[in-house]
Amino acid sequence: MAWTVSKEWEPENVFDILGSEVAREILALASLKPLSATELAEHCGVSEPTIYRRIHALQEYDMLDEQLELDDEGHHYKRFRTSLKEARFQVDEGQFDIDIQLKKDYSDKFTDFWNDLEKGAKEASNDTNTNSRHRDSSSSDLSGG
Repeated sequence: MAWTVSKEWEPENVFDILGSEVAREILALASLKPLSATELAEHCGVSEPTIYRRIHALQEYDMLDEQLELDDEGHHYKRFRTSLKEARFQVDEGQFDIDIQLKKDYSDKFTDFWNDLEKGAKEASNDTNTNSRHRDSSSSDLSGG
């Protein structure tokens, strides 16, 4: 398992996120096993919109990973797992310093890389289709006028 270390996050942002009891519960529960938002909401005793707000904040700072899974009926759903390994705060010369360590293994990195490639290919395809439609409509506008 490889670890990535980042010091680019502002301590205030990390304090805000980890200051939420629900966010801390999500991290603790999702460190045991991947859970869906519904399961997290049930365990935390809060609404799914609250869970999704916390999930979004945790994902924004790479503290929570998302896994897409397929059920027996072929439906896709998401499960979340903790990627935060350690957060250390230090006070030095009147400032807070933060060191975040994330858990990432090489299969996760490959999956992320592959998903980014697929996303880029879809966006490129959509851009091509949008540009083609735009050119077609421009052509018809010119020929009609």
